[in-house]
Amino acid sequence: MDGDETPAGVDLPFDPDAVEVDDREVLELFEPAVREWWLREFGEYVPQNGGFFTPPQKEAIPAIHGRENVLICAPTGSGKTLASFAAIINELFARERTSGERDESGARNGEMNATDGTDDDSDEDGGLENSVYCLYVSPLKSLANDIGRNLDVPFTGIAEILEERGESTEIRHAIRHGDTPSAERQRMLEETPHILNTTPETLAILLNSPKFREKLRTVEYVIVDEIHSLAENKRGTHLSVSLERLENLSERSPTRIGCSATVEPLETMAKFLVGCEESESERSGMVPRDYEIVDTRFVREYDVELACPTDDLIHTPAELVQERFYDQLDGLIREHTNTLVFTNTRSGAERVLQNLRERFGYDESDSGCHHGSLSRESRQRVEQGLKDGELNVVTTSTSLELGIDMPHVDLVVQVGSPKSVAALLQRVGRAGHRLGRTVTGRVIALDRDELIECAVMLRKAQEGFVDRVFVPENAADVAAQHVYGMAINGVRTEREVKATLKRAYPYRALPDRQYESLMRYLTADYEDLEERNVYAKIWRDTNDPPDGEHHYPEHPVGEPLIGKRGRLARVIYMTNIGTIPDSFTCTVFTRGENERVGDLDESYLDTLDPGDVFVLGGQRFEFRYRRGSKVYVDRTSARPTVPSWFSERLPLSYDLGREILAFKRELTERYEAGGPPGVRSWLREFPIDDDSVRSITRMFDEQVRYAGIRSVSTDERLAIEEEHDRDEYKRRYYVRSNYGRRFNEGFSRLLAYRCAQRANANVNVAVADNGFALSMPLNRKVDVVGLIEGIDPEGVRALLRESLAGTDLLQRYFRINATRSLMILKRYKGYEKSASQQQVSSEMLLGFAADLEEFAVLEETYREILEDKLAVSAIEDVLRSIHDGEIAIGRERVDSPSPLSFGLATLSASDVVLAEDESAVLKEFHDRVLETIGEDAAVLGR
Repeated sequence: MDGDETPAGVDLPFDPDAVEVDDREVLELFEPAVREWWLREFGEYVPQNGGFFTPPQKEAIPAIHGRENVLICAPTGSGKTLASFAAIINELFARERTSGERDESGARNGEMNATDGTDDDSDEDGGLENSVYCLYVSPLKSLANDIGRNLDVPFTGIAEILEERGESTEIRHAIRHGDTPSAERQRMLEETPHILNTTPETLAILLNSPKFREKLRTVEYVIVDEIHSLAENKRGTHLSVSLERLENLSERSPTRIGCSATVEPLETMAKFLVGCEESESERSGMVPRDYEIVDTRFVREYDVELACPTDDLIHTPAELVQERFYDQLDGLIREHTNTLVFTNTRSGAERVLQNLRERFGYDESDSGCHHGSLSRESRQRVEQGLKDGELNVVTTSTSLELGIDMPHVDLVVQVGSPKSVAALLQRVGRAGHRLGRTVTGRVIALDRDELIECAVMLRKAQEGFVDRVFVPENAADVAAQHVYGMAINGVRTEREVKATLKRAYPYRALPDRQYESLMRYLTADYEDLEERNVYAKIWRDTNDPPDGEHHYPEHPVGEPLIGKRGRLARVIYMTNIGTIPDSFTCTVFTRGENERVGDLDESYLDTLDPGDVFVLGGQRFEFRYRRGSKVYVDRTSARPTVPSWFSERLPLSYDLGREILAFKRELTERYEAGGPPGVRSWLREFPIDDDSVRSITRMFDEQVRYAGIRSVSTDERLAIEEEHDRDEYKRRYYVRSNYGRRFNEGFSRLLAYRCAQRANANVNVAVADNGFALSMPLNRKVDVVGLIEGIDPEGVRALLRESLAGTDLLQRYFRINATRSLMILKRYKGYEKSASQQQVSSEMLLGFAADLEEFAVLEETYREILEDKLAVSAIEDVLRSIHDGEIAIGRERVDSPSPLSFGLATLSASDVVLAEDESAVLKEFHDRVLETIGEDAAVLGR
């Protein structure tokens, strides 16, 4: 860089002539004032970056400057958010400047049309309008707030530089979401932000706001942050259609920018971001818009390791495990400046902090807890403490995973498995939140079943593996909201409505049959539907001739049109849209004496089937049935089948499950070739401590010696264990299908349904990430292997659907989808219907809907349960592999559960430490194994 190119007044910490700068062209894209601010702010990073920009900034800024759609995938702390905003800020300042002079590169200050090389003279002459030019969409309100604060820095700095030169500018930005006061919203109409930070739900509302939607016509850029956390659920589906409606509204097609630290597959995420357009070739149908991918995911160094407080989690007393765990955690905290501790449940985060304070003297001045159940004020206090570096340790569950800047955190501790490589990278990426710093993370396993899981997860993270995101497709409930919203904004052609839906990536292949089903629901084209207070939301008709009763001159005669029904349509829409379901707690009563024994979160009931045993208030209860918001149970002394934390934890990802099975295949090969020493030698190549190495080796050695090599599930074998429990008179089948909880919930439901039919008996199910257990009376027997081999992969969906009839799961999801589809209104004429009241309404409607042909809301309920909750596509794939001989089934008969089945047999390990009663059961199982294989086996794994 020549010395005269350095802006006046910039004191660089290096000699520009002596340092090789490889991104000079990127810097020269900036306006002089923006360039000067950038050098002042980031010049110190030149030695690390080889230039003035981080890797994602070097690639993304020129692409965005050239109006290309871009997906930026880069680690936390690598500057991807500023990469998204930099070119936009530069262009806005260029347009707002009152002078029309050219800079030294010859570009006009008002030049915006980089794609065609033309000048936008009106904008140059008049500066920025009182309107929105850039939308920043965040999945979290707190993330939007954080970005808002971070934008103040460049805006203020650049404005000050321009003021020094005698130029005045005003670039405004603001935040608008559900918590924004009405007075502030009104002010935005009068003084509109040029950059608006918002959430998917608020954007949908703004698109139907008669006044504010006009402010969106000028939008030229849309940034979608943490895109992976939206694409995998219906919030992302909702956003994808909103962006296509914005496309219809905007004066020019907005440039779309997506950001994520951990996402795969990149091509799918990019297509989700940019949406589709109709191909010129009729055969090609919908094709994705053009996009660029900036993939700089692996530019940071990782120092991650798995640790375990002991090499024997069974016989080491629970108190000693707990003591070692907290001593280890306290030592790590004291060795670092700021430590973030992730647990897998909110209760776990609370418990870890409480123990740290009681044992080591931490208090509110140097420690805190952060999760979604805490007050907004409490969360903000902890967030600020992290930003300022004042808190030595903060415990959390999931609420601090995403983008909030915490520059002083230099260690992340993950207690237990985060269940996916993506979640691991997202969490440990909070440490060393700057490029050039090593990401330091420690995973502490307190559950034997999670040792292998975490070891594989850390190795795959080092190799650059990331679990795939699966995008929900053709969701009828979200489509119903948007079609209604478009109709409310004015009469339009049905062709436009359908095209808008199909341009959104999740609806690119929307079948005509499903579209017609959706239209039938929205027009209430079902006999007796309106008698149940479910009214038509739109009308659908062809345009009359000029002398007809309903003629719209802006549309051709005979054109199919859509319009809204009802005078309160806009109010209903604005107060009821969104995709996040309401939930409620159910009161638990004992049958007979009708005694109230406590409350359960509604989502926990998804895990319960009649006969399941759970713990509430320290007592054990058997679930019988639910009526509305009341749950009826019987007292029991039987062992729990569903752990209390079950509904809180994230499920193991299907992709990581497959990697674990591949690991187990190689483990069996190492064992057969070299025994325990060979296994230990191989495991020491992994980022795990020696206690973990010895514990995994011992567990595997005991498994093979007790039940044989065929008892180990791999990617080429599904192992099933049959146990006869004569004490409890139960026959149990342990199916170790290590494909994650979603898969196992679906597969277990399918198999239990077939077993119950075949044995003519009740079948209880207990599900975990690494498999499931089926139990029935000992005098009933089924050929489980034969049942699995006899299931036609092509008939899985129909069979699973049949098994859902009459279940609480179906009732709950129908209520959620009926509410999303505006079939049940949460708010109407000032009255708010609680989630429990919604449930009562939905149960009355479900029977009616079940008798209708292809009723859109019920069909969406089945689709969501089968695809998104029960992983039916993965089940089909595995069953095809079994049918094709690619996966064999190994079946072993045992008198007591084998080591790899201990977790399934107890299925109630705590998320932080093993409970005493569970430890006793594990010891009993383990002693039986050792008695069978010989006492000396206890030391073979060392």
